[in-house]
Amino acid sequence: MADEQHDGARISFGLFQREQRSLFGEILDWMLTPLLLLWPLSLALTWFVAQGIATKPFDRALEFNLQALTQFVVATDKKVSFNLTPQARDLLRADDSDLVYYQVLDARGQLISGEGDFPLPDDPETPEPGRVLLRDDMVRGDEVRVAYAWLARGTDGKQLVLMQVGETKGKRSTLATEIIKGVMVPQFVILPLAVLLVWLALVRGIRPLNELEQKIRARKPDDLSPIEESFIPQEVAPLVSSINDLLTRLKTSLTTQKRFLADAAHQLKTPLAGLRMQAELAQRETDPQEIRGSLKQIARSSSRATHTVNQLLALARAETTGRALPTAQIDLAKLVTDVVRDSVPRALEHGIDLGYEGPEDMPEICLMDGNPTLLQEMVRNLVDNAINYSGQGGIVTVRVLFDRFSGVQILQVEDNGPGIPENERALVLQPFYRALGTNVDGSGLGLAIVHEIAQQHGAVVMMEDTHAEGPRRGLRVAIRFAARRPADE
Repeated sequence: MADEQHDGARISFGLFQREQRSLFGEILDWMLTPLLLLWPLSLALTWFVAQGIATKPFDRALEFNLQALTQFVVATDKKVSFNLTPQARDLLRADDSDLVYYQVLDARGQLISGEGDFPLPDDPETPEPGRVLLRDDMVRGDEVRVAYAWLARGTDGKQLVLMQVGETKGKRSTLATEIIKGVMVPQFVILPLAVLLVWLALVRGIRPLNELEQKIRARKPDDLSPIEESFIPQEVAPLVSSINDLLTRLKTSLTTQKRFLADAAHQLKTPLAGLRMQAELAQRETDPQEIRGSLKQIARSSSRATHTVNQLLALARAETTGRALPTAQIDLAKLVTDVVRDSVPRALEHGIDLGYEGPEDMPEICLMDGNPTLLQEMVRNLVDNAINYSGQGGIVTVRVLFDRFSGVQILQVEDNGPGIPENERALVLQPFYRALGTNVDGSGLGLAIVHEIAQQHGAVVMMEDTHAEGPRRGLRVAIRFAARRPADE
């Protein structure tokens, strides 16, 4: 079967696989293949039906002839005779297209009249007298339709006579052929017309998809607006809705990335400009003390730039790849104690009293699914923020609380620093935002990283004052997790 082309799509009628599937071709195959397969079956059924239709009227005529001839079978006590009148003989020879054979036998099988080579019926038992039966047989090499009956003759009705009349099937075959021609000829016209109408209907039905393709192809690369759904067929609406959802998420992601790149460039300008300025000053200075001071400023600016870059990389990893990283069962208490232990040297360097309150290991019921790398980054940022803002002689306390029955666990990091005003707590969760009135170097990314990682783990970030009164209210940041519960709990 030949392939056809429609709008650049490869279409085949039938049973060959394509490298790229065509919706038009698939529908056309499933509609036309059954039609083409059923057509020969329809012709075969028509032939059988035509045979039955052509047989019935001629069978009735044959039965009538048999019953007419039985009137000429006469039986006496001594013998059975068949007295065929000239008019009856003409009845047997009235048809020019078919031959008619007859035979009359007595109960002993002796021929009374007719053809001696007429085949006998193969009935296992003698049928009821007077009942006309039909069968197909061969007489002198010709296929014939035979009507036969056993007749009861004699005064006592006990003399049985077999009467058979056979007719060749010329008229029957001619009528069956005419019926088949009458059915087949219209089908030869209707079938190609049906194929054409199906093809045209599919072309019209699939046109909205072609229009949708053209609209999408004509879009500019930066056009991420949703596709209009008013002209979309109902069957394609879920697909278009999914594409619109993807476009919305892609637009949000690109907007976030653009904002992130702009903020990152802005944040890196300051330390890099400071590095350049200090380097130029050091080149012009001749006093060793001034050169040493410039080098200290260069070291400080490079440290700040390095910290900013590390924070930017951590935020980018949390925003873009956090969901794709592998997860494992996390013991929050063990993870937090490891981070606190690693932060002790830095706390001692700043004169900070860093402590941990909570269990060494979590119960198995409170283990949760998460990414250990991101969770360590989250805890480390909380601890670093607390150390940076507590100042010399400050106190930083890290706690892990859990409820064995509800499976909820909470991470708390509190300090006695200046705290964050309540009206700014939602803002500090955004990248590069820093609360006013702080003299601590930073990039404004720590709590943004914490918020992003917490969201990816289904946790909630809460902030409150450590102390209700005083100039140093402090800050307590709480991360509330819902632990994965076992199936039988």
